[in-house]
Amino acid sequence: MIMFKGKAWKFGNDINTDEIIPARYLNSSDPAELAKHCMEDADPDFIRKISKGDIIIGGKNFGCGSSREHAPISIKAAGISCIIAVSFARIFFRNAFNMGLPIFNCPEAAENIKEGDEIQVSPETGLIKDLTTGKEYEANPIPEFMRNLIKSGGLMKYVTAQSEKKSERNK
Repeated sequence: MIMFKGKAWKFGNDINTDEIIPARYLNSSDPAELAKHCMEDADPDFIRKISKGDIIIGGKNFGCGSSREHAPISIKAAGISCIIAVSFARIFFRNAFNMGLPIFNCPEAAENIKEGDEIQVSPETGLIKDLTTGKEYEANPIPEFMRNLIKSGGLMKYVTAQSEKKSERNK
């Protein structure tokens, strides 16, 4: 079972895709290059403060703005394991899963978790534990199909793997 665990980094409402990955860096689609500028316009020091596995906590409408897949790619490539928010912009929600970045809609957790708290999240059960305070929150679990998509690294890698399996079966 996959379990995400890391330090919480908190952001407010309406964090848009320009704040997640500024448009001035979109001349590259290289995930490593995009990761260098992740959340730069919301917190210029963000990429220097985080550790692999850390978790972003967002407010309402996280990922609003331009419908660019570069935003979840930069977050994933920076090493963020998942995002918990009060709510997500619809296109960001789809792009995140398509890029293999798990996200959880849980207003209670997003409002009560403090920056720096150690968080543990189970995508299978949707249970969010604040290991710092001992509080627990329930988000919707990620369905098995979507967990497989995340394990594969995103929609394109999932579809490629499924096509290869089908080709092997038909030989």
